Amino acid sequence: MNNFIDAVNKVVGDPALTSALVALIPLIELKGAILFARASGLTFFTALGASYLGSTIVFIPIFFLLRPILNLMKKVKWFNSFANKVEAYFQKKADDVKKKKGRLGADGIKILGVLIFIAIPLPMTGVWTGTAIAVFLGLKFRQVILPVLGGNLIAGLIISVLAELFLPYVDYILYGLFALVIVMLVIFIVKVALTKPKKENEEPGHHTPEE
Repeated sequence: MNNFIDAVNKVVGDPALTSALVALIPLIELKGAILFARASGLTFFTALGASYLGSTIVFIPIFFLLRPILNLMKKVKWFNSFANKVEAYFQKKADDVKKKKGRLGADGIKILGVLIFIAIPLPMTGVWTGTAIAVFLGLKFRQVILPVLGGNLIAGLIISVLAELFLPYVDYILYGLFALVIVMLVIFIVKVALTKPKKENEEPGHHTPEE
């Protein structure tokens, strides 16, 4: 693992920049980037800062490009079925958030749901999936900023503290994380494959992302 980390850092040229780039990768995101950064020898705050920056900034293109990309894929015969299944998968997750009731109002519950979802430091609960859910919840861009920033910071602090506590074993934790990422990727593909797209006359309630 050390040889692999050194090789990657050598290619990029800077461990902090490498960690920020690693944080852009789906499933690995903030959690894997912090572990990678600590294994690279970065300090607590440098590892957290670089990983947080990389994993957070990706929500902007996801928010504005997710629906256009899915709509474009629907027009291509080979990708039509996959795009519809992905859309249905995230719509289902968004609907689960909508079902929760509370005193915050409809939008307040949606925003809180996105924040909590991103704050949980587990695979498939990071900025990528959280932003996708926000899009299918019909939230506006300005409503998504704080949940993403706050939720990702909470997740980052939790992982950073755990990495500090188990720093001597960070290499083994990285091995475990990579294995878990592969498992979660397989599970995601299977779930998407088994998801039944809504029929054309059953339009899911959604709004175009606005600023």
